[in-house]
Amino acid sequence: MNRKALQKLSYGVYIVTTADSSTSAGCVANSAMQITSSPAQVAISINHDNATHDAIVQNQKFAISVLATDTEPALIGSFGYRSSRDVDKFAGIACEMHDGIPVLTNAMAWMTCRVVQTMDCGTHTIFLGEVLDADINKESAIPMTYLYYHSVIKGKSPKNAPTYVPDET
Repeated sequence: MNRKALQKLSYGVYIVTTADSSTSAGCVANSAMQITSSPAQVAISINHDNATHDAIVQNQKFAISVLATDTEPALIGSFGYRSSRDVDKFAGIACEMHDGIPVLTNAMAWMTCRVVQTMDCGTHTIFLGEVLDADINKESAIPMTYLYYHSVIKGKSPKNAPTYVPDET
């Protein structure tokens, strides 16, 4: 099977964040989609190994920050290739708290969600969230797609990403 065919599906690039009583966690996600409009619900897919996964399970809330094409690649690297267990990913990052969850102020749009259902998918959990609040920070920004991330920024998928394909040897 050519796993690169799966990368031809259209994805965005998002930072998913959450917080519990003592710490904030966040990671890059490319699997986020609107499920219903009334009530507004979205789904995300997070790897079981990510600290963000455990924090969402504990907190039962998450936020999605939609990244634009002008996002600094270092932000993606910071949230995508390091663990919230080891470093404070939010140090030096401009955030605002909404519904008790940090949201990146430089994101083009954001939404906060309350988990209403989960589905275990082996390595990942799909979290279905009811949207509590949402807003747009940059009306004219262009959403970053995974294709843009790979072809223009030359980014790679981290090992925990659903689209990860090991380098051919």
